Amino acid sequence: CWLDAIHYKVKDETGRAVSRAIYNVLGINKEGHKELLGMYVSKSEGANFWLKVLSDLQNRGAQDILICCVDGLKGFPDAIQSVLPNTSVQLCIV
Repeated sequence: CWLDAIHYKVKDETGRAVSRAIYNVLGINKEGHKELLGMYVSKSEGANFWLKVLSDLQNRGAQDILICCVDGLKGFPDAIQSVLPNTSVQLCIV
């Protein structure tokens, strides 16, 4: 599973251009096919919001994730471990 947020300029409700973090969750199923598991929008990227994303995935039926590949965001591995304690966390190198 890859977890990452990408920052985009979008127009808010007043028409102003603002930066928003789009949280993306991409998984690979047992057959080796990629699946987009979710996209979430927030004002910025943070471990607390990732905790909400992971909890939502769990509530939607995700029972286990073998490996999560994430960036070096502080608190991110702890958020993963608190929701999915058997998941191995791999920090991406790029």
